[in-house]
Amino acid sequence: MPGLLALVGGDEFKPGNEEQDRLMVAAAGAGPAYVVPTAAARQGPDLAVAHATEWFAGLGLALRELPVLRRSDAMKASLADEAGRGGFFYLSGGDPGLVAQVLRDSPVWRAMFGAWRAGAVLAGSSAGSMALCSHTLVRATWPNRFRRRAMEALGAVPHTAVLPHYDTFGHKWVESAREAAPDLTLLGIDERSAAVWHDGRWRAAGPGAITVAKGAKMTRFESGAEVKGLPQPARMLPGR
Repeated sequence: MPGLLALVGGDEFKPGNEEQDRLMVAAAGAGPAYVVPTAAARQGPDLAVAHATEWFAGLGLALRELPVLRRSDAMKASLADEAGRGGFFYLSGGDPGLVAQVLRDSPVWRAMFGAWRAGAVLAGSSAGSMALCSHTLVRATWPNRFRRRAMEALGAVPHTAVLPHYDTFGHKWVESAREAAPDLTLLGIDERSAAVWHDGRWRAAGPGAITVAKGAKMTRFESGAEVKGLPQPARMLPGR
């Protein structure tokens, strides 16, 4: 039976995230708990690991690093073996395209996905949550940082792209995301908030809200509400 899956809108590992993070801790499997700093590989992965371990220690969960920073790491059988025994995975924020480039179709990602399907927690924030979906939104033009294009990602949530930091700047991505990928469900997630899949349904958690956009229709869900219109997580990875 698959475990809890959480897509967080960013500003992770700090106060305001308690609701969804406590749900993750309570649902963690029996294996090791990992922070996966792939998205921060170019921006200080050690700092991301330190913030994650300190924050979750305060919630009663000891994290260790799964050191996947480049494609060669994601292809290592030793790291895939570690991931296969994991009971909790949290993909940190950072570069929205790097996680997909490093992990997609790799032994480590297949092991993480298999562990989640067997009951482990799988979570990501900002770039990490973006990568867990079928597509991640990356910069389309320079210097316009709000214009986005869709790039194939890891595929745990089909036919979906996350717009993180939705309450601060992610809402500015909607128009270009609709143009670039009109068939995708767009999932706007406010900072320190999350869309959480557990017990067969999606729910909103945290102090902000979740916005589901499909075509011209946009629906907002406050904390505690069941989130409608969001695809169920994948049973298997694309191409398998």
